[in-house]
Amino acid sequence: MTSRHFSMIRGFHVADFFTLANAACGMAAVFLAMIYLGSRDLVHFYGAAAMAPAALIFDVLDGRIARWRREHSPLGRELDSLADVISFGVAPATLAFAAGLGGGWDFIALLYFVCCGVSRLARYNVTAEDLSAGSGKVAYFEGTPIPTTVLLTALLAFAAWRGRIGEDVFGGSFALGPWQLHPLVLLFALSGTLMVSKTLRIPKL
Repeated sequence: MTSRHFSMIRGFHVADFFTLANAACGMAAVFLAMIYLGSRDLVHFYGAAAMAPAALIFDVLDGRIARWRREHSPLGRELDSLADVISFGVAPATLAFAAGLGGGWDFIALLYFVCCGVSRLARYNVTAEDLSAGSGKVAYFEGTPIPTTVLLTALLAFAAWRGRIGEDVFGGSFALGPWQLHPLVLLFALSGTLMVSKTLRIPKL
């Protein structure tokens, strides 16, 4: 192992391990959603949905620990974005697909949702310094923060509890041209659009 690799390992701080726990929750959600598709056991679906609030807890803790220990670093910021893409982008989209949003238009809408999440985080990373105005703290978010997608995951969990996933998914479906569209997926498209909005400014607490 080169000295550069050792340097990177030494660059990890306590908060970064909470960030990695966030990413682990996201991947656990993806795996559980895939297991659900094979088993159709709602325990796996609920387990996947439960990973979202768990990831959010780790996401909040890593930021507070970093501020408490004054251990902010470019590595930590990049780790946070990568973890958020998995937990609040890929995982909700995977759960939506498992819930029955599998039509052709659904597929495109979920891809759009994930791409918006990636774009939102990339933009935040490159503009964070300007938005902080030299204070070291970003005063507001441009667009909705990606962790707000836990609301979509909660909605899917509620739908499962009501027996409204799969063929009976909320909103039903209809043919639009060559493919099926489930109206429920439009909430994911809306969430993605709000994330990349440059006019929507939300104060950062």
